[in-house]
Amino acid sequence: MNIEEIQKYCIKKKEVTESFPFDDTTLVFKVANKMFCLANLVPPLSINLKCDPEIAIELREKYEEVLPGYHMSKIHWNTIMLDGSLSDLQIKKWIDDSYDLIVQSLPKKIRVNFEKE
Repeated sequence: MNIEEIQKYCIKKKEVTESFPFDDTTLVFKVANKMFCLANLVPPLSINLKCDPEIAIELREKYEEVLPGYHMSKIHWNTIMLDGSLSDLQIKKWIDDSYDLIVQSLPKKIRVNFEKE
């Protein structure tokens, strides 16, 4: 996936916003004002995604393109290098997992807005 495809995929999710809160090289996607995906727009292209801590370690061991989160908590975030070696399906699954982790952490009164219809 390229950055444009990631942007289109993320922004279609319910209640997602995008912004450049840090600088013009890092596009941030948030749900309920909480980050779930950060896209580095300067080569080498990469995204940071939230991840269950145990799964984060497994992914780092299995894929050389998955690294501890750059400038993020190394326990909860992974950096995914977008060098073309990972499938679009795999990247989308990890984006979904990151989004879902954030939604699940929201207070119940906010989370109810995300229940499947």
